[in-house]
Amino acid sequence: MNKLGISSACYYPLVTEQSFDKLCRTGAKCAEVFFNSPGELEPAFVRELAARQKEYGVDVVSVHPFMSFAEDFYLFSNYERRFYEIMPLYERFFEVCQALGAHIFVMHGAKIPGTLPDEVYCERFAKLAEAGKPYGVQVCQENVVHYRSESAAYLKMMRDAIGENFGVVLDVKQARRALISPYDVIDAVGDCIRHVHISDYRADKDCVPPLSGKFDFPEFFETMRGIGYEGAYIIEVYQHSYDDEREIADSFQKVQDLLIE
Repeated sequence: MNKLGISSACYYPLVTEQSFDKLCRTGAKCAEVFFNSPGELEPAFVRELAARQKEYGVDVVSVHPFMSFAEDFYLFSNYERRFYEIMPLYERFFEVCQALGAHIFVMHGAKIPGTLPDEVYCERFAKLAEAGKPYGVQVCQENVVHYRSESAAYLKMMRDAIGENFGVVLDVKQARRALISPYDVIDAVGDCIRHVHISDYRADKDCVPPLSGKFDFPEFFETMRGIGYEGAYIIEVYQHSYDDEREIADSFQKVQDLLIE
């Protein structure tokens, strides 16, 4: 059975260590950690987080960096020097991933429209992917609205250009916000999907906890089984997505029961 987990982002803006504690207390044994400040990359903080991870028996499978909003500027601009000078920060993230046992690193990439040619975008992404490999980390492109990656066709172009080092994080809420179906992403790059963010939607909200809205999760999970997906499903919603934190734990249990069926 695929692992099911929760992202610490569900409790933002609570500080990361407290968010991590909350997700662990739901009973989840799988997690994504969303880091929110440079100080959280310091060795003492990472050791503290690893100790909590061990205490709760939680497998951290993925890490989300706080620089996502600025990747367009730092990594994918026409100013090449900035790319190389920011690389040590990403390498530090890869060290943190290794310390926590995480093998997926989530990237947003370049915004729309941007000025960097697609071939250079892919070259730089490939360099990041190569930098992550010695740490056992796969750098993965998330489909994100208002970013180039919102397009399934763009993800396919990246897959064709980068090859075996290319991985995708499929986020169903981001597909919804980009007005495409997550199945479009599956059809285009299903063989490259390494990680999945799940959420649900209602008429009044485009992001609510899974199984509290209209999304057909049985069909979705069946489709993912059909393409041989073996990665984790991570519940990733936001503080405004629910009224009570208990909804996260309730959603987790309902999805877990569905995956077991």
